[in-house]
Amino acid sequence: MSESPTVLVIDDDTDLRYSLERVLSSNGYNVLAAASGEEGLKVAEKEQPTVILLDNRMGGMSGMETLQHLRHTNRDAMIILMTAFGTTQTAIEAMKFGAFDYIIKPFDTKKILSLTEKALGAYEDLNQEKSYTPVLNTEDYEEGIVGSSEPMQEVFKVIGQVAASDVTVMITGESGTGKELVARCICQHSHRSSKPFIAVNCAAIPENLIESELFGHEKGSFTGATTQRRGKFELCDGGTIFLDEIGDMTLSTQTKILRAIQEGEIQRVGGTETIKVDVRLTAATNKDLEQLVEEKEFREDLYYRLNVVRLRLPALRERLVDVPSLVDFMLQKLSKGRKTKAKRVSEEAMGILCGYPWPGNVRELENAIYRSAVIAQGETILKKDLPDDVLSASKPVDPSRLGTSAPFEATAPDISEQEANGPAPVTPEPLLGETKVEPSSLKDAYDMLYHKLRETADENLLGVLEKEMLIRAFEEMEGNQVKTASLLGITRATLRKRIEQFDLK
Repeated sequence: MSESPTVLVIDDDTDLRYSLERVLSSNGYNVLAAASGEEGLKVAEKEQPTVILLDNRMGGMSGMETLQHLRHTNRDAMIILMTAFGTTQTAIEAMKFGAFDYIIKPFDTKKILSLTEKALGAYEDLNQEKSYTPVLNTEDYEEGIVGSSEPMQEVFKVIGQVAASDVTVMITGESGTGKELVARCICQHSHRSSKPFIAVNCAAIPENLIESELFGHEKGSFTGATTQRRGKFELCDGGTIFLDEIGDMTLSTQTKILRAIQEGEIQRVGGTETIKVDVRLTAATNKDLEQLVEEKEFREDLYYRLNVVRLRLPALRERLVDVPSLVDFMLQKLSKGRKTKAKRVSEEAMGILCGYPWPGNVRELENAIYRSAVIAQGETILKKDLPDDVLSASKPVDPSRLGTSAPFEATAPDISEQEANGPAPVTPEPLLGETKVEPSSLKDAYDMLYHKLRETADENLLGVLEKEMLIRAFEEMEGNQVKTASLLGITRATLRKRIEQFDLK
């Protein structure tokens, strides 16, 4: 290909071909022309043009047919469909078959030059961008749980320790962190792996139906119960049942769950027969169960039965080092399902993905990758293909320099959000103890503290201050949680939540 970008014009209109050749040539493009789809395919295969301007309605092979053939012979070319009929169907089919864009005739010189330049820019991005290669090329993705970071390695260790037993496991973590995947993994590595695994989302089932869903019902036990029905516990006999969002369960249902755990028996709704069941229970929640217990909204005895082993899943912002491997796994899954053509991500795009806090965690990342893979013009996802909210909120980083202990320091949230989710992880260096100048007033002390915070943390000042206050209160109360919570004016449940989120020992 010559130094000037090559543009191929395929159109059976002689006057339009001549006009486009003249305009594009005068603007520095090397222009080729073909009068039919058949001729255009031969020229395109031989010359490999950068941009192809393709008429939709031609004698012989149509533009849409030509477009589909070009996608096999000239995979990287940016194809602009030209049509005099801008119908909905034309627009959808053009993009479906891989066109870069389409333009409606008649068009002016400025518009076609602008679109050609845009297509050329996309071609250069696609072919000059260096694709990011994940660190874990041989990662075993069979479990569906991907991660080499220290937080995830700790998760894997706990899974290995509890899988062989029948101990009840409480999985906690923010929404979208993969709690059901972990529950399935525990089941797969247990002696119950050949038996049923049933997941129940307690929050998605209406209150008046959840007992029937879990324990079954007898015929005629309520309106609509026309037949006898076995519940999830009965169907899962010998296997593992996973109760997601267990914090949303009513107190009456909690009582029956407790009996099923303690006695290994259930009763169908409307029934009198006691049915023995052998079920291993795993549960998950993103709520503060300790707080619910204090507020009498969750049974304390059930809480202790469920909380034999507690497994906390880290938020994605706490393990950004895993983002490249997660992206690779997601693209492999999409590619195998033939849902998208994208197979890789450019380094620039990966840097943006690794610099975003992912408030929706892995679920949000998966949606973003799916969307980007669908939008991508070729096999590489570029910066321009990423969602706008990711682009606007990201602080791009070098993926190769991400450390396993480098959590994303998100912008300080408002007070209500911080109370709900807890502040982002921060550096545990004492701040106040380094101040050598004695303040003359409380205002001076506040001023000194603020400036010291600004020197230490660019963002999340409230999170830094809260963690420092917790550390100092613990020191003063000699590690006594009751006295520390009283001093800070918070409940013990809130204090325990902060201990966990700040990783205080």
